Amino acid sequence: MKHITNAETPSGARQGRRVVVTGVGAISPLGLGGEALWEGLMEGRSGIRPLAAPEFAGHPVRIAGTVPVDPLDLLPKPQARRMNRAALFAVLAAREAWQDAGFAAEGTTASGLDPERVGVCVGTIIGGASVLVDGDRRLRDRGVRAVPPLTAPMTVPSQAASQISLDLRVTGEARTVVSACASGTEAIGQAIDRIRYGHVDVALAGGAEAAVTPEIMAAFAAMRALSARNDEPEAASRPFAKDRTGFVNAEGAGLLVLEAEEHALARGARIYCEAAGWGLSADAHHMAAPDPTGGGVAVALRRAIADADASPADVVHVNAHATATVEGDLAEAAALHTVFGDGEGTVPVPVTALKGNLGHLQGAAGGVEAVAAALTLHHGTIPPTVGCDDLDDAIPLDVVRTVPRPLPDHGDLVLSNSFGFGGHNAVLALRRG
Repeated sequence: MKHITNAETPSGARQGRRVVVTGVGAISPLGLGGEALWEGLMEGRSGIRPLAAPEFAGHPVRIAGTVPVDPLDLLPKPQARRMNRAALFAVLAAREAWQDAGFAAEGTTASGLDPERVGVCVGTIIGGASVLVDGDRRLRDRGVRAVPPLTAPMTVPSQAASQISLDLRVTGEARTVVSACASGTEAIGQAIDRIRYGHVDVALAGGAEAAVTPEIMAAFAAMRALSARNDEPEAASRPFAKDRTGFVNAEGAGLLVLEAEEHALARGARIYCEAAGWGLSADAHHMAAPDPTGGGVAVALRRAIADADASPADVVHVNAHATATVEGDLAEAAALHTVFGDGEGTVPVPVTALKGNLGHLQGAAGGVEAVAAALTLHHGTIPPTVGCDDLDDAIPLDVVRTVPRPLPDHGDLVLSNSFGFGGHNAVLALRRG
């Protein structure tokens, strides 16, 4: 029997409706809002900070990319007390994206939308695990009656999606994706297909995470996966750099409003770009380490390009996953060289990595970086990579460093990469609107 290759498989992108991005929202270590995110990226600022709380005393790693505002202060107290921290981030980012798309703050009905034709899809990993840990502490220290009654519903990873649906009165669907650090990107991809094939007309999609907890920090430190540059937090995350020593844990949320193009045009919406396609693959290599050949990543890259009815020559920029781990950065560079290289020399496509600014937002990384990718297309400018002063000689990439760079005129596709523990690979393809 003949094996069907990816190149022989119909892309599917033109079998359904065209999908566009009409709103963006973010809360990140660079601040509240998509504008704060973009300004911080363009200025080359870092949102990585010391962890001064007593609960982190004695930890070998005491730095993280933390959100500089308290989300509990930004929502009504009765509502906020019913959410885990990741859900708080998700609702705030969703509200911004929703209003940025031109919809009413009160939600679907107030915006003249059929709530059954609107969906939510959010990626996360940890969800409300910190709530469960706190409940366990209370149980052990003070007994059964000390465990709060909403511990169970605040623990589930799906709370971020459900709270967005409650906040904006979305009844079409509220989906959750859990695929390690690829979760946010895969959630956007799934939402693209839900619109593309007519299940909904509008979707809020992205990722949310709040994993800067003593337990999670200790676990990552035990793996020796974290950068321990406690004395220089703003320079701790160094993607693609020769002297990188590991990733920096971080938190936040990033959401896009995705919409069927005809729906957006009918209401006169501002369009940032087209959500043109996406690709998935699995390494099947190791529970934590990436395939060093980058083979699985290359498959996801090719599938995203094909799903957008494009070719590698159409790609003008790659927003890399690049966590600043030695193995991960090398595997991604190998994959990019496989897909875009000519066998020798530097890959000609300009690449940037944002984890020097943000740290690694885990399941939210794909959502926040998709917001950045959409803004890159919208503004026509590539943010610089922070922390890569001395590029690793083993990484044959054109890494944008020091200052922003204009987006090339040729081609029209930007890729945003996300890869996770267990070999989850997801790539989003956005096209100039």
